[in-house]
Amino acid sequence: MVVVVVVVVGTTLARPSNPYAPPPSDVPAEYQFNYGVKDDYYGNEYSHTEDRSGYSSSGQYQVLLSDGRIQTVEYTVTKDGGFQANVVAKGVKTYA
Repeated sequence: MVVVVVVVVGTTLARPSNPYAPPPSDVPAEYQFNYGVKDDYYGNEYSHTEDRSGYSSSGQYQVLLSDGRIQTVEYTVTKDGGFQANVVAKGVKTYA
């Protein structure tokens, strides 16, 4: 059984006269999204969430490592501070 959930929420402005032109630089991005997959048959499990407001983003993603642990990455991105991440693997290592 494969379960896939995708949610995307965003704001858009009026469609520009030239859809191929770059977006205006004075309008910062605003969005939130999340998704997750859990596939018991193949053993895949992962998820991702992100929230962006202007020039700052934060989020988290998880993956099931090959040794059975779940790795979680929590991150923030700011205009002045750049990308900063905290990576943690939880669980007990098991090998088949």
